[in-house]
Amino acid sequence: MPQGSLEKCLYLSNYILDIFQRLDIMIDVASALEYLHFGYSTPIIHCDLKPSNVLLDDNMVAHLSDFGMAKPLLEEDQSLTQTQTLATIGYMAPEYGSEGRVSTNGDVYSFGIMLMEIFTRTKPTDEIFSGEMTLKRWVNDLLPISVMEVVDANLLSQEDEHFTTK
Repeated sequence: MPQGSLEKCLYLSNYILDIFQRLDIMIDVASALEYLHFGYSTPIIHCDLKPSNVLLDDNMVAHLSDFGMAKPLLEEDQSLTQTQTLATIGYMAPEYGSEGRVSTNGDVYSFGIMLMEIFTRTKPTDEIFSGEMTLKRWVNDLLPISVMEVVDANLLSQEDEHFTTK
């Protein structure tokens, strides 16, 4: 894809995605997941949702890629137990990492982690997250106190009338 991966665009120092681009990209990803989970008679689970697996075209439209770990959901209870866990650390749902349980809920969890990463510009595997501290906990703990401590500073410009640092 012409613009490369979302990860590349998000972390390049000479390129800044604005809040509306990030929101549009995440809406594209949510639409792709909705199609995978509900667009077929058999739901497809991506199993490795992360910014490097989201590719951007010339118009900054997001396309989900890398279906190497994708699984069809064939069981009636809408979950499948895998014997081998291959998803990416930091993005996988706890039940997938601990039990090998694959479900649409796991993709939704990964989407939530990716959503936090996109708007904080902080990877879930960042060195600040150790022990019990995770991206999810960090956002949950700091967001009620100060949005400015959590959100990517590049999203808020001095000229933006919709956001203030007060």
